Amino acid sequence: MQLEIQGVSKQYSRSTWGLRDFTLGVQPGVLGLLGPNGAGKSTLMRIIATVTRPTEGQVKWNGEDILRAPDSLRAVLGYLPQDFGVYPHLNAVEFLEYLAALKGLDSVSARRRIDDLLTLVNLSDVRKRPLGGYSGGMKQRIGIAQALLNDPRVLIADEPTAGLDPEERVRFRNLLSELAGDRVVILSTHIVSDVEAVATDIAIVASGRLIAHTAPESLLRSIQGKTWEWIIPSAELPATRQRFVVTSIARRADGVQVRVIADSQPTQDAVAAVPTLEDAYLACLHAHRAGAAA
Repeated sequence: MQLEIQGVSKQYSRSTWGLRDFTLGVQPGVLGLLGPNGAGKSTLMRIIATVTRPTEGQVKWNGEDILRAPDSLRAVLGYLPQDFGVYPHLNAVEFLEYLAALKGLDSVSARRRIDDLLTLVNLSDVRKRPLGGYSGGMKQRIGIAQALLNDPRVLIADEPTAGLDPEERVRFRNLLSELAGDRVVILSTHIVSDVEAVATDIAIVASGRLIAHTAPESLLRSIQGKTWEWIIPSAELPATRQRFVVTSIARRADGVQVRVIADSQPTQDAVAAVPTLEDAYLACLHAHRAGAAA
């Protein structure tokens, strides 16, 4: 079971490319697709989901080109787009029954599956409430449920935790971990903590290009010994940002605690810190932008 993205590009206008020469192999497990807003993540997700056709390149599912035979992937695909819409006058059960019919599920199996999914996403108590009265987080949970209706082999979730409160986010991340054993799960997000919690593999995207594809542990090793912390006066913060890659700051009574990426100890006061995935991600983006500028 393998999803292969081979030399995929998407051109929107003469000077605007959403993706450029994107090549990536995805195995069962959770692939965390990380990148800033506008990096091309949603474009890639729509192409994999057979919603958008690429300008160049191929996407293959188990060796079959999904551009020529999209039904081979669609039959086993679950997709939660970034902008997920609902029918406001339908309740949760009616909405999921409608989508189950579109996916070709028989009514008896669909009812049983819908009951299980509404429990899974913690919406059983409001199953008969019209979706127009749902909060943003509740609508997102319905989106998660519809993506799982057909028990997909490939699950694509584009910014799935947007609008979820911290408890719901943890619940969803645990769900992804449970699903990932024998499925291809692609989690596209700009929230590093979501990827850190569940990803078995990480792909970093910037300016429509793949700039890194590795295991989380390898990404962390790449900045081992390069993460530093110390306290500076607030007035020195702008100059520090100019000199270093600052990954976080924390205001304190005695100044600002800064966390930076640097090849060697930046000042005598700086102490080595244990790197996080967010540090590694920001360092990777900075290296890419510096190389592009050069």
